[in-house]
Amino acid sequence: MAPVHIVGGGLAGCEAAWQCARAGVPVVLHEMRPERRTETHQTAALAELVCSNSFRSDDAATSAIGLLHEEMRRLDSLILAAADANRVPAGSALAVDRIGFSAAVEAALGAEPLVTIVRAELTALPPAWDSTIIATGPLTSPALAVAIAALTGRQSLAFFDAIAPIVYRDSIDMTIAWMQSRYDKGGADYINCPLDRAQYHAFLAAVRRAEKIEYHEWERITPYFEGCLPLEVMVERGPETLAHGPMKPVGLTNPHRAERPYAVVQIRQDNALGTLFNIVGFQTKMKHAEQKRVFRLIPGLAQAEFARLGGIHRNTFIDSPRLLDATLRLSAAPRLRFAGQITGVEGYVESAAIGLLAGRFAAAERHGRTAPPPPPTTALGALLGHITGGHIVDPERVASFQPMNVNFGLFPPPEGRGRGRERRLAYTERARRDLAAWLAPEPRAAA
Repeated sequence: MAPVHIVGGGLAGCEAAWQCARAGVPVVLHEMRPERRTETHQTAALAELVCSNSFRSDDAATSAIGLLHEEMRRLDSLILAAADANRVPAGSALAVDRIGFSAAVEAALGAEPLVTIVRAELTALPPAWDSTIIATGPLTSPALAVAIAALTGRQSLAFFDAIAPIVYRDSIDMTIAWMQSRYDKGGADYINCPLDRAQYHAFLAAVRRAEKIEYHEWERITPYFEGCLPLEVMVERGPETLAHGPMKPVGLTNPHRAERPYAVVQIRQDNALGTLFNIVGFQTKMKHAEQKRVFRLIPGLAQAEFARLGGIHRNTFIDSPRLLDATLRLSAAPRLRFAGQITGVEGYVESAAIGLLAGRFAAAERHGRTAPPPPPTTALGALLGHITGGHIVDPERVASFQPMNVNFGLFPPPEGRGRGRERRLAYTERARRDLAAWLAPEPRAAA
């Protein structure tokens, strides 16, 4: 059987390779690192996590992302298996030791006899490959991006993504900070640094005055992704934006002082040893020296030492609703499929989920059959519908296509008029039933 070629060794590419191999289809996985590095990757490892180490909520009963976790586990996802095996404390969220996670993914693919890993940059798409999945992510190499643009006939869209700083755990003053998750969900997994009103406004003033990295010309016309705004952009939106966003003080009780904090900075564990913690929501354009000065104004971080400082980088994605069919094939060249962030999904799990579907679609094609897309009432189907236009294309939505995390707004509304938790349960219970029906005719993959 001729192999499926997969370009890109990130989460989507690795998941696609795994799904093909588990279906008995040989794969050649192409990864350009270390031959060509990117501006954000730190290693040559497959499935490297370059931003947060969090896969977000693992609550499959009432959250869309938790439901997506569950669906991917049911479809033997390599990414979720590696995440579960390298989990670190994060309350009700799924967060991972990023080094262990990446090593687990690479080890699994390296041990799979149907997967061949090629370390070299592709500057063009060879026409001889009759089945190729492009999973090059938001930092597609310039030469390959030009080749893709030539096929699509449309210019890529772009947005910003960001990296939060990481601090050494033993440099945090725990006589000021304390360990607790909001509303005590999960364990006491976050370090909380409290600010009173005066400290909060002094911090805002320092962010405003700090020297920032200069914008490139292309950055001036590129929108930010709302779920990952730079710190200074949130400050510019108003003095209370942070206090009602990543620094909200709700669900927390300071054991050191009786009065409620005006704002709280939360810091989440980043590795299995518990030696590194990342500052939640603090991606920034401040210069590195300024970051150290400003972040050390936060109570508990006066002596903080940083393993990594924050930054902003550009992400690119294609106009998927106009370019891709329901099985992620490029309409102008059906031998090509796209997967991951380049399709316009946002988030580690969402990227891997589209890789999972692309791998299943390509494997079915190799076996001479057509795999039906998952129902739109499932998390997988809702996410697929977002990037392919769904069954009924909404011209207004397609005209303003932007990257998005999975959320219940992408699902068809459930019957009934319940609200809040009751309505979220209606979404997830329906999704479980419909996923089971979708999987029922298919034989289970070999364990």
